[in-house]
Amino acid sequence: MNQNTHLLINTSLNGKLIQLSEGYAKVQLHTNQRMVADEKGLIHGGFAFGAADFAAMCAVNDPNVVLANANVKFTAPIKLGQTAIFEATIKKDLGKKQEVEVIGTVENKTVFIGTFTTAILKKHIFDL
Repeated sequence: MNQNTHLLINTSLNGKLIQLSEGYAKVQLHTNQRMVADEKGLIHGGFAFGAADFAAMCAVNDPNVVLANANVKFTAPIKLGQTAIFEATIKKDLGKKQEVEVIGTVENKTVFIGTFTTAILKKHIFDL
């Protein structure tokens, strides 16, 4: 299956798509120094959110998908040097809206849980 959305995303900051199938995507986020929030190597949560959002968009995989809502929980920190995996699965397909569950893990420990509501527009959001 080919990736049809977010083709120009910065993979060094938002993760790399490593698996894609109908209604499912897996994104791998290798942490780096640009993501660090403090002297102990804490990765800023915005990078985890970005990778989770990217995974959700890829699970829907439409060129005109946008994020409408997100409900997320950070369950453990991510540290510099760790690699996080974000798995996104469409849980409810409501036609032009989808509810996507995203689970983020580091070494099989859950670090992120989220529900992303997406919308598929008729054309690009800037062309409406």
